[in-house]
Order: sequence, then structure tokens, then C-alpha cells
Amino acid sequence: MDEMTTEFQTASWTLPSIQQLLQELLVGNQTVEQVSQSLLRTSISGTDITATGDVRIDSDRALRCGYPEVIYAPGKSTESLIQAFQKLLDHQQNALATRCDPSQITALSQAFPDATVNLSARTVRFNFNDEVSGKVMVVSAGTSDRPVAEETLETLRWMNVSAELLLDVGVAGPQRFLQEKHRLDDANAVVVVAGMEGALPSVVGGWVRCPVIAVPTSVGYGAAFGGLTALLGMLNSCAANVAVVNIDAGFKAGYLAGMIAQQAHKNL
Repeated sequence: MDEMTTEFQTASWTLPSIQQLLQELLVGNQTVEQVSQSLLRTSISGTDITATGDVRIDSDRALRCGYPEVIYAPGKSTESLIQAFQKLLDHQQNALATRCDPSQITALSQAFPDATVNLSARTVRFNFNDEVSGKVMVVSAGTSDRPVAEETLETLRWMNVSAELLLDVGVAGPQRFLQEKHRLDDANAVVVVAGMEGALPSVVGGWVRCPVIAVPTSVGYGAAFGGLTALLGMLNSCAANVAVVNIDAGFKAGYLAGMIAQQAHKNL
């Protein structure tokens, strides 16, 4: 077995490395059997999980699942965050750190000055290109829900999905949403972020022809029970196109909506 084959078999597969391997096949430096064995060894016997401090980065997740691993910041040292962020960039993968505290944001922004910081969303993001596909509208009931909505937006931007924010259109003033609902007409998915009684997703669901992902937030007075009231209200929505994620789960909603939008774009 030649040196090139050994190199490929021990590599972590990224799109450039796969393209290089296929080029080797085209020019005759690799056989079909060698290429098959190289790909199988990585995809079956274990993905590339690299330890960086107290964090193990799953560098092959983008190949398996379509998108890279996301770094959940709470509980991680700044050194581990920086190392994990750098590992993703080394593999030419978009990087996203969520739920960062101020010291973590400062450390990451200093280490990666070209990264995008969103203080409201508590995220740090790096994209290798600005190309976008698909469209998701993020609808926020009130400005108090904005931090969760911003986390959703940053997740979609990390996924290279076109995303827009429609802010402060809650059910206390229904005419506000009706004035703007035309902006949702060409969306592949809509994320609705709301606290209090959580009624807005049902309202939106009755006006659109795409999936609506509802995000209950912990915004509200005592009987809101930290978002539990909104969660239960959304789970009981009579709108058939509404699905619900966890309380304050802006990232999860954005990820699901982004997958829907990307798949819709591929099927055009």
C-alpha cells in the first residue's frame, strides 16, 4: 500500500480531502478498492474525534449530518473554547459557539477577530462564505423575546440560510402581524418565538403554508412558570403545521428550520 493511501486512510474526511481522493482515482493513482477501503475505514471504524483540552470535537459530523458540531459554551474554559473553535476552522467548517458569557465572548473575539459576535444572542460565529440558500422568517412576539430570536438567527446564518427577523408582533396587537405577514409568503419555514401564554405560533400557523417551529420563552409573570405555560399552550396548538421545541431553545429551532429550508432549496 503506497504512502498516499495511508495518508487518506488516517485522515479526517473533509470535502477538500474527499475531492482530492477522487482526483487520485481519476488519474489512476488510486484503485476503486483502495478508495472504498479508505472511505469505509473512516466512516465505519470511528469518526475523527479530537481531544482539545477537556473537549472532544467531532470533526466528521458535517459529513454524517450535513452540518458541523456546535460548541455549547457553558461550563467550558476559555482555553477549551478557543481550541475547539480553532479545530473546526482547521477543518474548513463553519464554527458557532452558543450561550457564551461575557468573558468567553471577549476571549473568542480576541482570538478570532474576523468572527461575528452577537451579544444579544450570546453567540460567536465564523462562516467561510456568505452564500445563502432557502429562506426562514423568525417572528418574535415581543422585544423581551429577542435574545432567543437572535440565537435562532445566528444559527441560521451559521448554516448559510437566508434569515430575517420580524420583531414585536405579538397577539396583544394583532394588526401588527397582519401588516407584515406578506413577508412570510416565500419562506420555507417560520420560527415563532413567544413567551407569556404562547399564542402567537397558532396565529401564524393559520396564515402560512410551511412548517412553523414554535419556541416558548421564559418571559412572563408568575403564572408563566418560566416558560412552562407557553410550552403547554404551544403543544396544544390547533394549527396543524406547528411543532414545538424546548423553552428558550433558539438554537434548536433555527437548526430544524435551516434543515427544512436547505432541503426545500435542493428540491427546486
